[in-house]
Amino acid sequence: MEDGGREADKRGKRRQAQPDKPYRGIRMRKWGKWVAEIREPNKRSRIWLGSYSSPVAAARAYDTAVFHLRGPSARLNFPEFLSDDDRLPDLSAADIRKKATEVGSRVDALQSSLSLSSPDPIRTRPVPAKPDLNEYPTPGNSDEED
Repeated sequence: MEDGGREADKRGKRRQAQPDKPYRGIRMRKWGKWVAEIREPNKRSRIWLGSYSSPVAAARAYDTAVFHLRGPSARLNFPEFLSDDDRLPDLSAADIRKKATEVGSRVDALQSSLSLSSPDPIRTRPVPAKPDLNEYPTPGNSDEED
């Protein structure tokens, strides 16, 4: 019984060492790119959905593929972006890959153009040196003073 406990501890440590996956069906490469892939139902093969610079783009590519593979019952990251009307019947793996990479590339381009055109307000806001975390905030010390 002790060995079972040790195995569970090892699995728990391994899971803690992995970076958090913000969305289903994606993972981050060591060099920072986000990739998406999905396993075909009832097969061992996978459909490669592409490599993206943002996790949102990879997740949207995954959503497109899983929606076309599994239909309206699929668990999506962004269910608000797909509807039953978008589903095309009986697509091949190549067609699904093509549709998913089109969506992912479009979202990736939009995300990168938005990040280049408007500076991130969180990064440009001055950060206090060391705030006292035990002190209650006062109306005079609001972060919204601009």
